[in-house]
Amino acid sequence: MSFSQVNLDDAEPSAPIHRAHLLKFLIPSLIGVLLFLVPFQVGGSINIGMGLMADGLQSLLGSALPAIAMLVLCLSVVITLYVKVAKPNWAQRGHFQEMFDVDTIWVVMRILGAIFVVMTFFQVGPEFVTASFTGGVMLNDLAPVLLTFFFFAAILLPFLVEFGFMEFIGTMVRKPFRVIFNLPGRSAIDATASWMGSGTVGVLITAQQYEQGYYNAREASVIATNFSVASIAFSLLVTNFVDINHLFVQFYFTVVVSGLIAAIIVARIPPLSLKSNDYYEPVGCQLSEKRTENVGLFRYSLLQATRRAADAPGPKELVRLALLNVIDIFLTLLPLVFAIGTVALILAEFTPLFTWLSYPMVPVLELLRIPEAQAAAPATLVGFADMFLPAVLATNIESELTRFVIACLSMTQLVYMSEIGALLLKSKIPIKFWELAVVFLLRTAITLPIIAFMAHTFFF
Repeated sequence: MSFSQVNLDDAEPSAPIHRAHLLKFLIPSLIGVLLFLVPFQVGGSINIGMGLMADGLQSLLGSALPAIAMLVLCLSVVITLYVKVAKPNWAQRGHFQEMFDVDTIWVVMRILGAIFVVMTFFQVGPEFVTASFTGGVMLNDLAPVLLTFFFFAAILLPFLVEFGFMEFIGTMVRKPFRVIFNLPGRSAIDATASWMGSGTVGVLITAQQYEQGYYNAREASVIATNFSVASIAFSLLVTNFVDINHLFVQFYFTVVVSGLIAAIIVARIPPLSLKSNDYYEPVGCQLSEKRTENVGLFRYSLLQATRRAADAPGPKELVRLALLNVIDIFLTLLPLVFAIGTVALILAEFTPLFTWLSYPMVPVLELLRIPEAQAAAPATLVGFADMFLPAVLATNIESELTRFVIACLSMTQLVYMSEIGALLLKSKIPIKFWELAVVFLLRTAITLPIIAFMAHTFFF
C-alpha cells in the first residue's frame, strides 16, 4: 500500500494543543471509528459501517460482480505484460513501476489467476478448477466480497490511520501491549478492526503501518498472523452454518481466550521471534515511544494525535493515494488471492493431501476426548487453504461438542491462504510461505487443547 509517510517527531509534553489540530484529529477519527470499529445490528446480523456500505454495493451490483472480477484480473495481466514488454515511461518509476514491473513469479501468478477466473466464469476446462466448491467459491463467493470490501477499505482507511487515531490509542495502551505482546500499542487498532470488521482489513492496516515505519518486520509479522481475527459477522455465519448458533456467546468467548493466549506465545517463539527488528528501509523508524512521567497519559496521547493530524495529507493527496490503493488492490492483490485460493481449494477438495496430513491429528483428538476424531481430523488442518472449509467439513459431524471445537479452531488458526496468506505474501512484510505454514500449525497446537478444555469444562 502507498499511504503517505509522515516523519512524526515526539512532542514536548508542555506543548499546547491547538484547537484546529484537535478538530482535525477528532472529526476524521470519529468518522473512521464509526466506519470500522463500531458494530451495528441490522436485520438480525452484526456489521460495521464500512461493511454495510460494502454490502450495499454488493447488492447494487449483484450478479455483475463475478464478471467485474474477471475483467479486473484480465486487465491486470494485460497491463503487466505490456509493462514488462514495452517498458513505457510511466511505469519506469514510482507506484506504477512497483505495481506492474514485477518479478516473473508474480507475473505467472497473475496469469494463473486470470486463467482460473475465465475458466470458472465460462465453465470451460477441468472440473477441479471450475467446480462450485473450488473456482466457484473464489469467483462467486469470495471475489464479490473482496471487491466491495477492498474498494471501501482503500478509500476509507485514511480516516482511521492518517489523522492521529492510531497515535492516540497506541500511546494510551502501549504499556500493556508491550508487556503482554511485546508490540506497539497502536496494534490494538488492528485487532479491533479485525474483530469488528474483517481480518483482511486488519492485514491492510498492518501492511500500511509497516510501510510507513510504525512497525518493524517482527512486529508486523506478529500482528498480521496473530491479530487478524475473523470478524464477529463471519463468526455468526460459521456458528449458524454448523448449527451451534445457540452457543455463540460461549463460542466467541472461547475464541477470544484461546486466540489471545496463542498471540502471547507465538509472538515469543520461532519463527516470528527470530524476525528482524529492522524497519521498512525506504522510510525507517517513524515511531517514537518516549517515557511520559512528567505529563498525564491522556494529554500526552492527545498531543501525539494532534501532531499527526496537523501533518496529515490534504484532500487532493488523500484522493490520489486512495485511487492508487484501489488500483493496487484490484490489479495486483486480487489476482494473487484468486490464484492461491483456487490452488488451495483444489488441493483440499480433489486430493487426499489434507486427509494424509491430518492422520497424526486423530490420536491427538482422541486424547482430548473429542468424539468422531477420524471425521474431525481433516477439518483441523484444511483451514490453511480457506477459513470456511473446516465449517463445511464439520456439517457432516453429529457431535455438537466436536462441531463446537472445529468451529472455534477455525477462527483461531487465522492463517488462511485464500485471503490472509495471499495478502501477506503480496505485501512488503517480510514473511515467507513456510513461515505462514509453521505459524498456522503452532496456533493449531496451542489453541486446540485450550478449546477442548474449555468445551469439556464449561459448556458440555
